[in-house]
Amino acid sequence: MSLFDFRRMGPDLEKTARLLRRAALYGMVASMALVSACTVRPLYSSAPLSAGSTVSASAELASVAVKPVKTRYAQQVRNNLIFAFGQGAGEPPAPVYMLDLGVTELVESAAVVQIQTDEDEPTAGMVTLTANYVLTDARTGVVIATGKRSIPSSFDKPTQEFASYRAQLDAENRAARELAEMVSLSVAQDLVRHGKKA
Repeated sequence: MSLFDFRRMGPDLEKTARLLRRAALYGMVASMALVSACTVRPLYSSAPLSAGSTVSASAELASVAVKPVKTRYAQQVRNNLIFAFGQGAGEPPAPVYMLDLGVTELVESAAVVQIQTDEDEPTAGMVTLTANYVLTDARTGVVIATGKRSIPSSFDKPTQEFASYRAQLDAENRAARELAEMVSLSVAQDLVRHGKKA
């Protein structure tokens, strides 16, 4: 191409450059508008969960008591929740909120593979823990929120019976930790929503 050809393209290039600058400007304005609406903040900060509250987020979460449960895996979830809510301090002496927790378990074989025998032996399993919770005001008994969270955890099933049982218990413990984390985040979100209504 010669210099003459570039001169003929000049107005078109300027027009294209102007359109690109305009598009970039509109894109920046749109992204700034989206970012300004963002309300991300640290969960365990000293700032309150809701605008009208005078209590910090960590103090409000620490005021949640978890009702007793009956099964081993549910107790694991409960223990992890108490630790998460109180940040290691245990249960609150005078709870503001009560969390009624129901945990169910589903254990299933995830894979069936032939292993040097004529029989199909399951070699992998899956533990799924599901938590249903009801968050209530401890003084009035009014239901603030309900929710359901579920988490799967896989494990190997060796041929030795005790090793297989221990692997299932370890999977239950992993699932209980993860489920407690999910429920604690959900409860924090529920408390924020509840604070906005009040």
